[in-house]
Amino acid sequence: MSRPTEASGQAGDEEGAVLVDARDLERFLASVEQRAFRIARIVLRDDEDALDSVQDAMLQLVRHYARRPAAEWRPLFYRILQNRIRDYQRRRQVRGRLFAWWPAFASEEEATVETDTAVDAAPAVVDQLMATQALAELERQLAELPPRQQEAFMLRNFEGLDVAQTASAMGCSEGSVKTHYSRAVHTLRQRLGDAW
Repeated sequence: MSRPTEASGQAGDEEGAVLVDARDLERFLASVEQRAFRIARIVLRDDEDALDSVQDAMLQLVRHYARRPAAEWRPLFYRILQNRIRDYQRRRQVRGRLFAWWPAFASEEEATVETDTAVDAAPAVVDQLMATQALAELERQLAELPPRQQEAFMLRNFEGLDVAQTASAMGCSEGSVKTHYSRAVHTLRQRLGDAW
């Protein structure tokens, strides 16, 4: 049995010291890591930024919310992650505006995007290739959805959160989650056709 440890919580937390089993927190973070990375990668389209945003979200959860009941960790974590993803998107926009006038930088960025989105042409089993292409197309279409629809779809489908948990993670009402999710599903069905 593991020894409970006192979690470092937010300054001025009125709940008092709550003992948290460090292994429970580690297990939780391990359980969400891969799906969170996938969500961040779809939105940011860059593996390094996606990994950084997931790690930042994990650190934020541990530093400020580890004292919360374990049942609250999942929605809190995904809310933090979405904030980190938005921060990375804002930084890119600022960087893009600052360096738009510099041709060498623009061509380097274009080359990076082309490299990142290229499909591996290595020979493989036809079914695997078709599944890979279908997943890549789904990711492309997800990236084109409005941010709130994207967020609702990925939290519901990739992470398996229910409507209430998704609402908590997104900081909106359950009705809004249902609307965003429904619109995302409808749009994806139209764009992806019979393949999905």
